[in-house]
Amino acid sequence: MGLRPAETHDLVSARLRESGQHYTKGRRELVDFLVRAGRPASIPEMLEMRPGLTQSSLYRNMADLESVGIVRRVVGVNDPTRYEFSADIIGHHHHTICAVCGVVDDFFMTAEAQTSLERSIDEALGTIGFKPSSHRLDVFGACANCS
Repeated sequence: MGLRPAETHDLVSARLRESGQHYTKGRRELVDFLVRAGRPASIPEMLEMRPGLTQSSLYRNMADLESVGIVRRVVGVNDPTRYEFSADIIGHHHHTICAVCGVVDDFFMTAEAQTSLERSIDEALGTIGFKPSSHRLDVFGACANCS
């Protein structure tokens, strides 16, 4: 699912404004980077993109974007935390995590497959009385480059 930069910037700007925060140049660059990356990105990857940015400033900006629901954390395998746009911005999706190199990518399911997955989860958890409100699916294996 591709994000349109202009629409993404408008949405991020509005959400920050609603929470009383500013859409600074640094935050705009981080949003641009996440749009271009098209997958969850780590702090080291972001620092590589902007070597002049301090790590503490980057963490602070990501924490601010996370606090208003613009980004969320994705944890891989023995890997730094990665950040991606929240589901209401990018759409509901899942992740592949390479157990060899650690790369994390998004994948989207058809509506039919997603419905089937949710039905299966509801059935399995219904047997123990658990009522799910959402889910996250991470699939571990080897990416195309490592397999």
